[in-house]
Amino acid sequence: MSKLTRLAETLRKEDVGRIRVNEPMSKHTTIRIGGPADLLIEPKNTKSLRKIMKAIYEHDVKWRAIGRGSNLLVSDKGIDGVVIKLGKGMDDLELNGTELRVAGGHSLIKLVAFISKEGLSGFEFAGGIPGSVGGAVYMNAGAHGSEISDILTKALVLFKDGRLEWLTNEEMEFSYRTSILQQRSGIVVVAIFDLKKGNKDSIIAEMNKNKDYRSDTQPWKEPCCGSVFRNPLPNHAGKLVEQSGLKGHQIGGAQISNMHGNFIVNVGGAKADDVLALINLVKKTVKNRYDIDLQTEVEIVYE
Repeated sequence: MSKLTRLAETLRKEDVGRIRVNEPMSKHTTIRIGGPADLLIEPKNTKSLRKIMKAIYEHDVKWRAIGRGSNLLVSDKGIDGVVIKLGKGMDDLELNGTELRVAGGHSLIKLVAFISKEGLSGFEFAGGIPGSVGGAVYMNAGAHGSEISDILTKALVLFKDGRLEWLTNEEMEFSYRTSILQQRSGIVVVAIFDLKKGNKDSIIAEMNKNKDYRSDTQPWKEPCCGSVFRNPLPNHAGKLVEQSGLKGHQIGGAQISNMHGNFIVNVGGAKADDVLALINLVKKTVKNRYDIDLQTEVEIVYE
């Protein structure tokens, strides 16, 4: 009996949540690409998540966590080991005055809409950003000159040995689209944000303006994985792609969006290798034209 089979049996006895074997990751990524994960587990609450992590540690199995799959490119060969998907059951929310406590599996889009209607300011920049709260903290998501690190007070992180630890804003070591969690493997269980009271109508208007801008300029109505490259500030990746004449360029079923140069869309039957080929083409072209080394923002999982 393999380690994974024993792990699955252990976790089923513990009733930790939904467990699926050889689950296609194409069902769990916004670009609709990805081969099977050996095990995909959706914990039903934080207690279950800790049991899952403890069992993974004891069985010495590879793992990774995902939220809503909006910043993820998974190989067509799939993912070895366990994928922990945070969602329902890991989406609690508690508001005390201007302090917001929210679980890592909560939808960022739903959170921003809720907070705006409460007349609290701080999340307007995130209007229309897909994904989960945990993923947003992990990546230090941002837009319109603001980012998660501007409002996060601390985060409760579950590490692979089962240890829960509160990390302050400073301890998260935030920088542009990065955090310490990209070096120390951990799962954001809870995030606490410090918001400000404001005019509800103005906050909602600002949130909607940002959401509409995203809808009008980015191809979220098509399967895609979000911004592919980090902006090499003061330049912008999308502009460099456009100036290089690559918008609309297609390999297999993957295409550089005609709407935004920093997006790759699945126009039908795209493979992960198609997307990766486009990424490498863009990197090579921009390097040759502008002597700029583009770095990917999307997380690429090729086991």
